[in-house]
Amino acid sequence: MEESQDTESTLKMLADYMEGGFLDNIIDMFRHDKNYYPYIGNLMGDERMGVRIGTFALVETLKGEDEGSVLLAIPGIAKLLQDPSSTIRGDAAHLLGVIGHKDALPCLTAAANDEHDLVRENVEEAIKEINEGNDER
Repeated sequence: MEESQDTESTLKMLADYMEGGFLDNIIDMFRHDKNYYPYIGNLMGDERMGVRIGTFALVETLKGEDEGSVLLAIPGIAKLLQDPSSTIRGDAAHLLGVIGHKDALPCLTAAANDEHDLVRENVEEAIKEINEGNDER
């Protein structure tokens, strides 16, 4: 139970800092502790738009520096493809496209028939980005 409380307080701190505009501080935290990477899905699932936008910037920055660690975020982001909010589902699909790794393809393919048009468009675009990126490698 104590570990769960630590995780919750860490997630709250990260999200609050993100919304407060402390992106550079959060990037530094991730650079110094790879254990934060799985929390990216939690940040993307936050209801606050500022937190989600910051999460995109976080991933884009860290992907260029440590792509291997960014891959640790895929499972948590992929879970959001089933979130009740179509906005969260669409953002998750888009973020998986930004990450651009083939490990996200099964989750995206499973979400390709989402009930919401914009989510389906984001899923299709993410799949396209990943496939095109893999062709270039």
